[in-house]
Amino acid sequence: MSNQSSPESSNPQQTQSVPLPGSERAPAPGVRDILGPVDPSRRIEATVILRRQEEMTEVPSAALSRDELASRYGASAADLDLAVQTFANLGLDVVEQDAASRRIRLAGTVERMSSIFGTSLDELTSRSPDGAAVTHRHRTGELQVPAALDGVVVAVLGLDDRPQARAQFRVIPLAAAGTSYTPPQLGKIYNFPEGTDGTGQTVAILELGGGFGQQDLDTYFQGLGIATPNISAVGVDGGANQPGQDPAGADGEVLLDIEVVGALAPKANIVVYFAPNTDAGFLDTIVAASHANPAPAAISISWGQSEDAWTAQARTAFDQAMADAAALGVTVTAAAGDNGSADGATDNKDHADFPASSPHVLACGGTRLQADTATGVINAETVWNDGPNSATGGGYSDVFPVPSWQSGISGHAKHKPAPKKAGRGVPDVSGVADPQTGYQVRVDGKDMVIGGTSAVAPLWAALIARLAQATNRQFGLIQPLLYQNGTQPASGFHDITTGSNGSYHAGTGWDPCTGLGSPDGSALLALLQAKP
Repeated sequence: MSNQSSPESSNPQQTQSVPLPGSERAPAPGVRDILGPVDPSRRIEATVILRRQEEMTEVPSAALSRDELASRYGASAADLDLAVQTFANLGLDVVEQDAASRRIRLAGTVERMSSIFGTSLDELTSRSPDGAAVTHRHRTGELQVPAALDGVVVAVLGLDDRPQARAQFRVIPLAAAGTSYTPPQLGKIYNFPEGTDGTGQTVAILELGGGFGQQDLDTYFQGLGIATPNISAVGVDGGANQPGQDPAGADGEVLLDIEVVGALAPKANIVVYFAPNTDAGFLDTIVAASHANPAPAAISISWGQSEDAWTAQARTAFDQAMADAAALGVTVTAAAGDNGSADGATDNKDHADFPASSPHVLACGGTRLQADTATGVINAETVWNDGPNSATGGGYSDVFPVPSWQSGISGHAKHKPAPKKAGRGVPDVSGVADPQTGYQVRVDGKDMVIGGTSAVAPLWAALIARLAQATNRQFGLIQPLLYQNGTQPASGFHDITTGSNGSYHAGTGWDPCTGLGSPDGSALLALLQAKP
């Protein structure tokens, strides 16, 4: 590493700084192999989020256009201009700026970024959310922002590029599966509306690694007697479709998601977004998918991590981005987690998984399903629980309050233990997730059975697309419609009343294991058609 100072090290403009609330970052878990400071001349990028010009106290009932979102809830022209000029004067390059999503994408050297944001970046190896060792940039503590932007900047993401989320799926050998289903069989079992196939709809799928090959898809869909759907890949922040590098991991997630959506909504346009597994990459992908033209009917997210593993600024920025998605008419479905009520934490406490715990996300929990594929009749459906690290997530958020549409069900005394304070209940809905009664898929040339709540998010995304087709409407935040159909038990659902995910037990109506239950698609359509 050179000791010579770069042209930027003279600091073109000295400036006062102030702390950035919510930016405190804890050390990464399992830190080892500390390699020292990151090369100060290395060029990196970061995403900056600005405040709204008007607070979105609730999601608008009618979908907004992107221009309408920008004019009401985006960054003001004054804030955007001030931020762009301030960072440019400090020696950073503004790669991208967007008022609607309130984002600025910055690039500069590690030395300049560290100086402006008041932090130091080290390179080290730590334990990623999926348990693997990974080398990345690392910071701890609080960030600073220029005093001129105090209150204007609400988040700075991507300086620390540790892996942020894990794929929520479980794989078992095909021969070991007790019972398994093709997605079309599940469409019959869950009574997806006849005469719908996703025509005219777009479903976006978010991936933070892995990839898919066309041969896998062609072989899989040919085996189902379905023409291969229209599937395209979009890279965000340097992400790309890269199949074959992680056959047992991320590729399984990618192929599962695509094959479930493609088999259940075969005429929908499927767009798969790939981004780095960082807080910035994840957020930028949500924005890219939700702000696309045309807007997708649904975005499927099968990645997440315990709420406490995120910085407060990241949770806020993500929740706001998903509120924006809902305002644009997009329904975001997200896996509720595969590690039971503790969500994989080792502190002997229960945790909700994020982003599923955002009140602007349709959180998807998991069941164990025994059904007759010939008749579509469900013989038994219970909470998925094969053990602490193979069970549906669910519980109560520690950071998001109970949303109005969930009032009266979260914190019920029957759900033991009751949360210390009322919080958003997770999940909202469910579907089969137990790998012992899982999904037949094809990954990197091999047929296998995969489960996990990551399969439920694309299943619900496909159902949303078919409901949107049948009703010719965008649902956005669909939860108020689902919950107002009743919760004891809810109309349009198969109520799951047996089983637990660790601390929490299923019961009549909504519960923090399987939510309102698994879908009866045709019944839901009838209910939605009866609602304005």
